[in-house]
Amino acid sequence: MTTTLRPTEPLQRAADGTRSRHYQVCVNSRPVGVLHLGTSRDLGDSVAVIRKLRVDEPDRRRGRGTVAALAAEEVARGWGCRLMEASVDGDAEAGTRLAEALGYVLRNRTMTKPLGDTPPRLPDGSRARPMTPEDFAVWQAYETEHYARTWMERGVPEAAARAKARRDHEVLLPRGPETENMLFSVLEHEGERVGILWLALREDRAFVFDVEAESAHRGRGHGRTLMLLAEAQAIAAGRPLIGLNVFAGNTPAERLYESLGYRTTRYSYGKPLL
Repeated sequence: MTTTLRPTEPLQRAADGTRSRHYQVCVNSRPVGVLHLGTSRDLGDSVAVIRKLRVDEPDRRRGRGTVAALAAEEVARGWGCRLMEASVDGDAEAGTRLAEALGYVLRNRTMTKPLGDTPPRLPDGSRARPMTPEDFAVWQAYETEHYARTWMERGVPEAAARAKARRDHEVLLPRGPETENMLFSVLEHEGERVGILWLALREDRAFVFDVEAESAHRGRGHGRTLMLLAEAQAIAAGRPLIGLNVFAGNTPAERLYESLGYRTTRYSYGKPLL
């Protein structure tokens, strides 16, 4: 039996230049699933994204998804893409197995934690204060560069990584530190600065965009204190859930979040298209 992709619409082009197209996954012309392929809104038209891949239950576990994903890679190469991205729900074991079998490498994962009603207390000697404008200027210059390099290390072309870093900060922080529903904090311990926190308040949850202990103060529990601060701020703002993104390979951070009760809700993968 032959598994193929059958387009169900013309190639779509968005105002931002990205492309997308819906397909049926077919076996000998019989529809058995769907695939939606596009290019990245964040990283540009050289990065393809499998936005949806589903094989109907009667045809699962027969290699249909594998062939459909490989066919999507060929389409992406024809579009001139250099990198392929895909994401999988945290509880979709079949999806993670398929991604890894096809050579996709875990890039990052989204983790979440439900919150109670009582804000956690910070350890004795630790206190938080809002960032000053001077704090923010220094942090933003460092964070923009660090964020871009993190994407470069994961195979994203330098120009695309730097453009993403610049665009994300412009979109998320149109008014800098005064942007609505953005909280920027400095953690101090016994009067000395030991870390920073950037927390966003969304409609149904809070999201940790950046949390970092100062290099001279790592390994002393300040990362955990910063996360307790994030949870306290989220609860004070009435958010019942908190989330974050962690890059693969950041083992200390992954262990910290897991020990605090965060669970993975989404895995994000990448693969170079040779």
